[in-house]
Amino acid sequence: MYKAVNSKRPVNLDLSTIHFPLPALTSITHRITGVILFVGLIFAFWALGKSLSSPAGFDAVSDALANNFLAKLIAWGLLSALAFHFVAGIKHLLMDADIGVTLEGGVKKAQITIVVSAVLIILAGVWVW
Repeated sequence: MYKAVNSKRPVNLDLSTIHFPLPALTSITHRITGVILFVGLIFAFWALGKSLSSPAGFDAVSDALANNFLAKLIAWGLLSALAFHFVAGIKHLLMDADIGVTLEGGVKKAQITIVVSAVLIILAGVWVW
């Protein structure tokens, strides 16, 4: 009988000791923001449907986005996820085109992704609030 795993391999069950490099963290965050955007479509489509249903529905949605803290927070969260997902998606497209696929290039692109996303997230916050 064959064993699937060599029993002499080191086993690390403490995930807090694993330190991912910055490009890996931005890639994981790109996936997470994709899920957030997918779930956020529920709120976006609800607001769109409500605002298109009648003038009163439009007024209700615009009033909620203007005065309701939770609605503003959801809108800002979705815009933030969209900003990061967009910038990280461009980073992945550059990698697919074999641009900056070295270790140094990956770290530099991850740093640029974080800085540009932070600027866009701050601008989205200023626009929403």
